[in-house]
Amino acid sequence: MAKYLGIRLLLIVPTIWILVTVVFFVLRIAGDPISAKLGGILPPEQIAERRRAAGLDRPILVQYWEYLKGLLTGDLGRASVDGEKISSVIVTYGAATLELVFWSLIVAFAVGIPLGRFAATHRDRLSDVTLRVMAILFYAAPVFFVGMLFKLIFSAELGWLPSNGRADVSTELAIQNVSPKTNIYIVDALLYGDSGYIWDVLKHAILPALALGLMTAGVFLRLVRVNLLQTLRSGYVEAARARGLNERKVVGRHAFRNSMVPVVTVIGMQIAMMLGGAVLTETTFEWKGLGYQLARYLQDSDYIAVQGIVAFIAVIIAVISFVIDAVVAMIDPRIRF
Repeated sequence: MAKYLGIRLLLIVPTIWILVTVVFFVLRIAGDPISAKLGGILPPEQIAERRRAAGLDRPILVQYWEYLKGLLTGDLGRASVDGEKISSVIVTYGAATLELVFWSLIVAFAVGIPLGRFAATHRDRLSDVTLRVMAILFYAAPVFFVGMLFKLIFSAELGWLPSNGRADVSTELAIQNVSPKTNIYIVDALLYGDSGYIWDVLKHAILPALALGLMTAGVFLRLVRVNLLQTLRSGYVEAARARGLNERKVVGRHAFRNSMVPVVTVIGMQIAMMLGGAVLTETTFEWKGLGYQLARYLQDSDYIAVQGIVAFIAVIIAVISFVIDAVVAMIDPRIRF
């Protein structure tokens, strides 16, 4: 167990290094953001001064070495657009993305796992076929299209839910005074203790969480169905049936738990997909999180900010993958061998 986890922990370092290196050089190949954005607006002398201030006039290998040293010390640089430290951007906006991913995972689990179990226990019936088609649609539909469709139906037409933002202005102003402030609005609203503000935060989270969570729910639905069907055909399940246990107990106590191991395995990958989908979801719903800021920096060709945010996301995904591997190894000892 210790050897397995030690190897997985060591693999985090090259994984992050490869990703940040690829991002660094690809962004440099894309061109000089200062010249591209300000060329023809500012005189060449001022552009050259800004390039020197940003360190873009140095050889690319020198920039790369300085970038790696900054990562090791936690210095992700400053955004060229507004001069804000990337670490501050991550602290301010990362909490919003964390909150969105949390709500989306709740949707994915609440929808995907029960429906996958239901589909497996009603194999080849109309309900099973319908759920399989739904799972494909959930996964294949572009998250921004689903988001715009939800906004059109539930906000513009029905007027049930807000279409943009994380909360109303009055709620945001109120929870700014909460101490300690977490920037996770539902936590801040709970600390404030006003049910109206709590409901307002929840209302704003419903549509983006559905748009992002249903994508992962489709994966969970199909995965639970397939693995539960395989488990139901295994020898120990047949032995449980032979002992006279009713089908509900056979599925619940023996088959379903074991079929969940592959679901735990792919959770890390699905969280990584959610972080990628958060860019489109946050932009669609003007949910001011890390994905929203990343899209803004990409639009401004600010690759210093982009590479800093991508490096942070790479670390988060690598750590999540390690935690998931550790959990799976504890659940299923065969993983270690």
